[in-house]
Amino acid sequence: MILKEIRSIFQSELQGIYDREETDILFFRLTEAYCNITRLTLALQPEITLTREEEQPVFEALARLKQHQPIQQILGKTIFYGLEFRVDENVLIPRPETEELVDWILKDCRAQQAEDPTILDVGTGSGCIAVALAKNLPKARVSAIDISGAALKVAEENAKRHNVSVDFIKKDIMEAGEEYEYKLDIIVSNPPYIRNLEKKEIKNNVLLHEPHLALFVEDESPLVFYEKIADLAKSGLRKGGVLYFEINQYLGKEMIEMVESKGFKDICLKKDLSGNDRMLKAVW
Repeated sequence: MILKEIRSIFQSELQGIYDREETDILFFRLTEAYCNITRLTLALQPEITLTREEEQPVFEALARLKQHQPIQQILGKTIFYGLEFRVDENVLIPRPETEELVDWILKDCRAQQAEDPTILDVGTGSGCIAVALAKNLPKARVSAIDISGAALKVAEENAKRHNVSVDFIKKDIMEAGEEYEYKLDIIVSNPPYIRNLEKKEIKNNVLLHEPHLALFVEDESPLVFYEKIADLAKSGLRKGGVLYFEINQYLGKEMIEMVESKGFKDICLKKDLSGNDRMLKAVW
């Protein structure tokens, strides 16, 4: 079948789910992944044709896109902080906002010439934060915990893929006690923070296919994970250690008040590139 005809089928079948430009982006990500055909290739060779065997995975992917499945899950991978990560239905797909959090931590470490910090990533999911930090701070001692064994398997694979050492631990943070072999320099977390009342803002590709365990909290206790992590950080961080959070954009004021009440200082609320309150840093 002529490739430009398949492109037209994508536009028709995905109308109402994605706009034309989004559909084209998805289409060419698939043709490049499965057939090594880019947008430029089609522009230069408008009559290029796919064989039946080449067509099959592209049309299978189309069927999954119609069910609102994220392209990252279909391809089984995504890029985070310049690194390729495996993802599946057991982990949250890494977001650009989380890249900004990693970048903030790395810039702080370099500014302080801290080449070998001890770091704990709480709720690691795919391992994107822990692995990216370990890759960029090769002398760091990095640990990461998650409640999901399936997520940890993905995270371990990602650590191996990038040849970094991360100590992955299966643990429910809400049941964790003060169990530290050594004091930490950094605790970082991107915990569940979307309130149920905000579900209406969430697209179906997230709502239907990403783990709710990693996304949502009850409306009446939206800071439950942050409060627990902050409590553990009080005993786990060394004096001068830093707590970094990715946060709900609507709860910046509440987050500042919470960490202040627990004795943290030098609190900094930072906006993401979209102008939303998205990251918080506090010093113990």
